Amino acid sequence: MVSEQFKGQARLPGFAIPKRYDLTLQPDLIHCTFSGSVEITVDVVAETRSIVLNAADLTFDGDGPVSFRISNSSQELRPSELVHIPEDEILVLGFDDYLPLGVGVLAIRFYGTLNDQMKGFYRSSYDLNGEKKNMAVTQFEPADARRCFPCWDEPAFKATFKITLVVPSELVALSCMPVTEEKINGPLKTVFYKESPIMSTYLVAVVVGMFDYVEGISPDGTKVRVYTQVGKSDQGKFALACENFKSDLVCKICKKNLCLLIFHFDSHHLEILNFNPLITFQYFDTPYALPKLDMIAIPDFAAGAMENYGLVTYRDTALLYDEHHSAAANKQRVANVVAHELAHQWFGNLVTMEWWTHLWLNEGFATWVSYLANDSMFPEWNVWTQFLDQCTQGLRLDALAESHPIEVDINHASEIDEIFDAISYRKGASVIQMLQSYLGAECFQKALACYIKRFACSNARTEDLWHVLEEESGEPVKMIMSSWTKQMGYPVIGIKLAGHELQFNQTQFLSNGSSGDGQWIVPVTLSCGSYDAQRNFLLKSKVDRMDLTDLIKSKNDNGESFWIKVNVNQTGFYRVKYDDNLLARLGKAIEANMLSPTDRFGVLEDSFSLCMACKKSLSSLLSLMNSYRQESDYTVLSHIITVAYKVLKITADATPELSNDIKKFFIILLKSAAEKLGWDPKNEESHLDSMLRGEILTALAFFGHEATLKEAQRRFNAFLADRNSSLLPPDTRKAAYVAVMQTDNSSNSSGFDSLLRVYRETDLSQEKGRILGSLASCPDPDIVLKALNFSLCSEVRTQDAIFCLAGVGRQGRETAWKWLKDNWEFISNTWKSGYLLGRFVGAVVSPFCSEEKVIEVDEFFSTHSKTSFVRVLKQSLEVVKINSSWVLSIKNENTLGGIVNELAHK
Repeated sequence: MVSEQFKGQARLPGFAIPKRYDLTLQPDLIHCTFSGSVEITVDVVAETRSIVLNAADLTFDGDGPVSFRISNSSQELRPSELVHIPEDEILVLGFDDYLPLGVGVLAIRFYGTLNDQMKGFYRSSYDLNGEKKNMAVTQFEPADARRCFPCWDEPAFKATFKITLVVPSELVALSCMPVTEEKINGPLKTVFYKESPIMSTYLVAVVVGMFDYVEGISPDGTKVRVYTQVGKSDQGKFALACENFKSDLVCKICKKNLCLLIFHFDSHHLEILNFNPLITFQYFDTPYALPKLDMIAIPDFAAGAMENYGLVTYRDTALLYDEHHSAAANKQRVANVVAHELAHQWFGNLVTMEWWTHLWLNEGFATWVSYLANDSMFPEWNVWTQFLDQCTQGLRLDALAESHPIEVDINHASEIDEIFDAISYRKGASVIQMLQSYLGAECFQKALACYIKRFACSNARTEDLWHVLEEESGEPVKMIMSSWTKQMGYPVIGIKLAGHELQFNQTQFLSNGSSGDGQWIVPVTLSCGSYDAQRNFLLKSKVDRMDLTDLIKSKNDNGESFWIKVNVNQTGFYRVKYDDNLLARLGKAIEANMLSPTDRFGVLEDSFSLCMACKKSLSSLLSLMNSYRQESDYTVLSHIITVAYKVLKITADATPELSNDIKKFFIILLKSAAEKLGWDPKNEESHLDSMLRGEILTALAFFGHEATLKEAQRRFNAFLADRNSSLLPPDTRKAAYVAVMQTDNSSNSSGFDSLLRVYRETDLSQEKGRILGSLASCPDPDIVLKALNFSLCSEVRTQDAIFCLAGVGRQGRETAWKWLKDNWEFISNTWKSGYLLGRFVGAVVSPFCSEEKVIEVDEFFSTHSKTSFVRVLKQSLEVVKINSSWVLSIKNENTLGGIVNELAHK
């Protein structure tokens, strides 16, 4: 058979190139099926008797469902061989004779099912006037357009798309382009859309259902709409116009040159006034390419959002904001996700990666640009300090031996989902930030604008970006950056002060405590005693040294205030290990508030990670944390809480007898900020205060702070009596929910039952998420099991079940593992493939800390399919081994008990 030669190939052959798709789809929302036809204009560029394209989960029944018509000719060829190869998701069409070179039209009729997997062409459900209805939605990234129509489903095969939909006449039908014509024929209407610009298949989108919307028109005429479920259009206003509580005017980015705009609400319409059109995103110096931009909230959606060209789809929680029941953290998430997806309209849609190896060009840049945007819109949010959370998540994953390079080989479509991770997004964004800091903001912006123009409507590789940056900057960008994108991992820079000489050495940092053999060209920055005294250089070798005589003399080496901070403001993607003397000086500088918030964050994060890798003692980490008693910055305090959670969990295994004192110490650390914030919002308080209040109170509840638990219960009771009670606004609800679950047990589950009642009565996705994330935080394993079982019931959307696992504490981890095994057949059949299934595995497995558990988990999955999450499983098991080594290291710290006792009772 001709088809045999095409099996097992990473990519489609290139002897036929699609140029244009004329696609018609007719979804049946009652029976959850669809039919369609596509005419693909194809350029045959090499001798072939075969056409190979992608198709999955489609059927081709009927008489002659496939034909090939030679352009400018009446001749029509039909394949003698039509073979679908499911494992490779390809359709092979074999012809008896060689196809003539040049342009022809491939016509295919097909049928499919509107699946429940949240990928391809799928169904989502919503309530309309108390009745459950289906909508039809597409989600094609990374490789699922092939589940909707036969196509060349690779990013490099760009083409134009002319889409037609046949749908019930009362429904709204959306696609990437504006409607050109509608023809109503009884109960059905045929909707024709304008032909799209050239684009990749994964960016094509269709949504059919019943919706409301709010809209605006940008100064250059781009129509912008936010679509919501019927009755929820008010919740779409913030995504269209990010709210400013100080006036009736609200500001947001609309997308023509990504400029900053101000919107004024008038019923469902927004009047848009031009405002500060430069600073946010005149950045790319290239106009938005489409005549309209729609954003729509989808009730069932696996990811956070998807940047489909001209029709961006979102989870409810990533697009909708309810003024009365959404928290400040929800507001910031909407702003971040909207900016991320709209940045994709340039990075990804206009300029597209050539292959998934270069995914980071899409996701890393969209992540970085979203912070650039929100820093311009909301400078009071201090988002570049918060960006360190992104960097930290990238550093965490990339410290595993089972990590992968930013540029990762992809040999099959089944491998793509697993690289939508912290490496592509967060490490990608972090190395961009590092490079921008090295080259300078102005040079970097000019180079990116040049890159966008040069590769617009085309595809690019990482090397293409480096080439443009080198042209603009004159710097050896490729030489510097290849060490960051082509090899996994990153260095830890050891710092030692000998007299007036600062000595550097770099080794690859691994959380398992070993040293890898990687080497990087590292942009090193350092400050000596003041941010006015800085040095910058490229560390190109394993070791180096620097004479600091002039800096040290000016700062008095023996003075208490002298300190050295390497990686100033944490712009570099690496860790720093100081000698004991330098670290002690940094601790004093932190106490004296001499370091910036970003540097205070960095000193803590590096020390914590070195402790976890058994390169620093827990005693030294806790002593350093004691320097943060008067900390007031939101991002730094949030990170203190994150570190505290992890330390408490690991010490509960290593030294359970110290748990109470460790909790007391962490309560002391948070006490000053907690007393300042209190439970009730204050007039004119900042957005960051609102977010911090919720995080601190949740932590205090988790640490068992009696006053917090008591007050939380009082306020929760008031909330149960009146959902609009001012005693429990959205920012503190999660804290109250976690608090009431701390005292629940199998004989008295009143907190659990009350939370379920709230869950069932609300229709706000963000509220449901808060509750799901709290239910399993109960220390009683019976309640944990009850919560996990609830997460699998029909009341919880499949996209949200994972939230419940996020709340499981140490007492519930064995319960969660047994639950996962007992329900594996149901879970694996429900989520099947994709990253959500991997999240179940990671959430359950990673918290363990014994080698015995590694063996047990490995044995279980040796007899259960794990194709779609091989990498995640390996990474999770590595984390368990790291935890095990850390437990052993802590057990061997002879002085830990005395230090903890002193810190807890000082």
